[in-house]
Amino acid sequence: MRDTRESRLLLVLLIAIAFALITVDIRGGEDSPVDGARQAAATVFGPIENGVSGAVDPIGNAVSAVRESGDRHDRLAELERENATLKAELGSDDRSRSRLEQLDKLLKVSGQGQYGIKGAQVIAIGAAQGFSWTITIDAGADDGIERDMTVLNGDGLVGRVTTVGPGTATVLLASDPDFTVGTRMEATDELGFASGQGDRPLRVELLNGKAEIKKGDRLVTFGSQADKPFVPGVPVGVVSRVDPSGGDLTRTLSVTPFVSFSKLDVVGVVVQAPEKDPRDTVLPKKPKPTPTPTVTVTVTPSAPADGLNQQEQ
Repeated sequence: MRDTRESRLLLVLLIAIAFALITVDIRGGEDSPVDGARQAAATVFGPIENGVSGAVDPIGNAVSAVRESGDRHDRLAELERENATLKAELGSDDRSRSRLEQLDKLLKVSGQGQYGIKGAQVIAIGAAQGFSWTITIDAGADDGIERDMTVLNGDGLVGRVTTVGPGTATVLLASDPDFTVGTRMEATDELGFASGQGDRPLRVELLNGKAEIKKGDRLVTFGSQADKPFVPGVPVGVVSRVDPSGGDLTRTLSVTPFVSFSKLDVVGVVVQAPEKDPRDTVLPKKPKPTPTPTVTVTVTPSAPADGLNQQEQ
């Protein structure tokens, strides 16, 4: 086309029309009047674009291969594929190994406490009920799960079942501010109530305001009537701080839970309570204190100077 006045006017007109269509499209959003045309264009030109891309990529690879030597290019591509495959396999193995370890710990806890459990996997975490701290597990009514059942893992108390569907259930975590469970101190049997505080330690109110408690003492669940919502003897946590009593009727403790609520994967729902209270038998063994090395310094008297020896003689 020759560069004439008419051709220049036609070009300006086409540009104006294009800008007008873009403006209408942007303002229209999802209800854009040109959306149908855009989808039709994508349907028509999409396969062509893929074909062009598939045709261009091998050419680009061939150019690189020629530039860097064909054998070298092929070997690098092969090594990259093998590396990606190995990473995928190792990642899968690590995850499988982690789940096996969690399952092993869970079975150990259920055996020590004589809990009949139904294993489940966490499939979602979040605000399933308002802004509550909850998880969703892949076991429900079809698996014998009921409301107000205790949920634990290989470390201790996870929470309680609040909502049950045919194949899934919602668990309120022990860290939730609306969560409360009766507790019993290891050895001393002091009773109290633990409440969640979100991502902060649990708050425990002991019924005995004069109870002798120290940092490092441990707690388990006291249990509920008819074992719902809580069975007895499930590890809860370790005392991290003891508030001064101040003459109050109760005593307040800060307790670090055994369970890491941000790393939940394999859990167990207690579908059958133990015949008798396991007491403290489910608690993990206390770590042995690391011996503090002692250094003994022996002072050896120095030999007398030569001048002093001559005076003595």
